[in-house]
Amino acid sequence: MVNNPTELDMLLGAHVSIAGGVDNAVDRAADFEMNAMQIFSHNVRSWSTRELTGEEIDKFQEKRKEFGIEYAVAHTSYLLNLASPKDDLWKKSKKGLVEEIRRADLLGIQAVNTHIGAHTGSGMESGINRLVAALKEIESTDVFQNSEVNILLENTAGGGTKLGSDFSELGDVLDALNYSNRYGVCIDTCHGFAAGYDFATETGLEETLEEFDHEVGLDELKLIHLNDSVGDLGSRKDRHAHIGRGKIGDEGFVAVVNNPNLRELPFILETPKEKLDGKEADRVNLDKVMNMRE
Repeated sequence: MVNNPTELDMLLGAHVSIAGGVDNAVDRAADFEMNAMQIFSHNVRSWSTRELTGEEIDKFQEKRKEFGIEYAVAHTSYLLNLASPKDDLWKKSKKGLVEEIRRADLLGIQAVNTHIGAHTGSGMESGINRLVAALKEIESTDVFQNSEVNILLENTAGGGTKLGSDFSELGDVLDALNYSNRYGVCIDTCHGFAAGYDFATETGLEETLEEFDHEVGLDELKLIHLNDSVGDLGSRKDRHAHIGRGKIGDEGFVAVVNNPNLRELPFILETPKEKLDGKEADRVNLDKVMNMRE
């Protein structure tokens, strides 16, 4: 069994906790021998944020170098809704994303990943227009212009009024932003499967990527959230399962991690954290992915 992802030609990690200080997340990633990681840079249950200390920032960057964490991404708070028709929430969301970019820049994190929001009844076109207007305002801020942090837009499982379950919606957003190189897309395999894109077979994956290339462009794909799905294909249920233990299954993940269009991308697990087979679930899932790599 392979026990160190740095021995493989892949970037692989998981979402790790920042409990006790943001630099502790790097220790947790190193404990699992990851070379990629995802974090929340603050308490995502609150709009208020504690300022990062200089010591935390320095330790975070030093530990990344020491432990060989080649790729890091920050996930935004789930409170953000950049497509909201409600002015108060829209303003808070814009301010929140600017703060996420600022914190990522301080930490030397390459990208911020965000869900693109929900129109909450205003309609798909209105929601996308609202989202694009928010991102254009954010582009004009000093924080954005003085950093090199990229914004990754994540697909969704759909359901309700959420945007981003259809690849064409992501393409419309990037087109409205003139396909700026400061943006990219994160594909979550669970979300995509629940939205109706078949990640469970090699043929299904090829068809899915062909549609993504047509609607968005494979060059825009920058990150894969590697999660199995509790729900069936097209179920619209955003419920993550352990790798190979959901409806996508082993065949699908073998195809994903070895696909020539995907294999150079970072893979981040957001699978459940409970014990699995008497071990830490991240350890089991990481080992399984590494052993799927050809």
